[in-house]
Amino acid sequence: MERTTRFVILVHLPVDHTAESVRDGLVAAMNALPAHLRGSLTWDQGVEMAHHTAIRRGTSMDVYFCDAASPWQRGSNENTNGLLRQYFPKGTNLATHTADDLRTAAHELNERPRKTLDWDTPAERFAKLLITE
Repeated sequence: MERTTRFVILVHLPVDHTAESVRDGLVAAMNALPAHLRGSLTWDQGVEMAHHTAIRRGTSMDVYFCDAASPWQRGSNENTNGLLRQYFPKGTNLATHTADDLRTAAHELNERPRKTLDWDTPAERFAKLLITE
């Protein structure tokens, strides 16, 4: 999720969610963005980020980690996780969902007006960032 616009990008991991798969998926997804939108990535303490140095090198993005058991340090992400639960309830085996399922969920979230964005949609705000550079 891009923090200033709340734009959601979901990475499909069809085989597993190992550090290698997360690395490859994140590098591909982030490199699809224009360089001016690749500022930094903030993550929790999960083992899936074991290759954070390779992600940093592969994307030219700084990677930061929240303190353990401190979800408030990633408030926007936690809110987005809650919204994603509408599509993928807690305990859902995400391997059963296709890339199209993830694209649909991301599209719907990105087209949903947000109070925090003065009722703009994340897609509208993100589009403005795309044309500013």
